[in-house]
Amino acid sequence: MRRRADLIGQTRQRITEAAVRLHTTVGPSATSFSAVAEEAGVTRITLYRHFPSKDALFGACMSHWRSLHPPPDPAAWRDTSPFEPRVHRALGELYRWYHENGEDLYPIYRDVAHTPESNQRARRANSDRMVGALLSDADATGATTRRLRAAAGHAVSYWTWRSLAIDHGLSTREAAALAAQLVIGATGPAG
Repeated sequence: MRRRADLIGQTRQRITEAAVRLHTTVGPSATSFSAVAEEAGVTRITLYRHFPSKDALFGACMSHWRSLHPPPDPAAWRDTSPFEPRVHRALGELYRWYHENGEDLYPIYRDVAHTPESNQRARRANSDRMVGALLSDADATGATTRRLRAAAGHAVSYWTWRSLAIDHGLSTREAAALAAQLVIGATGPAG
């Protein structure tokens, strides 16, 4: 009985790792159940037995990947005060994580429309958590709040990091500092 449970767990792990390899190389849009089954060395029936839906497979895949590459914890950013040092700390940590994991993240972010809706909702919620932690004690009202939220949302985006660091060649430190200037500058009067 125990041996059978171990074999089932190993098969599930092999399938999950195969999905991670495919999602982080060819991307979710090119990752079919057949491709995952082939990569894992199992039949499609076995794959469906372990993961009856794309949602289930994608969820296991992302959970496994994040366990290997934990992102910065936005809740920890709230410990840094005042506002400006917190923005620098948060974007520095986040951009270092993007730098370390950008190659794996690119196909997933590129293919976001091909990921399950549950993943898209989780991604938006994570972005909202990061923005909320970044702006936890920002003293802003009205239009300034709207600009500040927009600047923070833009700054925490993978695509902003990629544009600054990959497309325009800034170092991780330079990219984070520039994004922090955008957020901090949004607290001032509109120009």
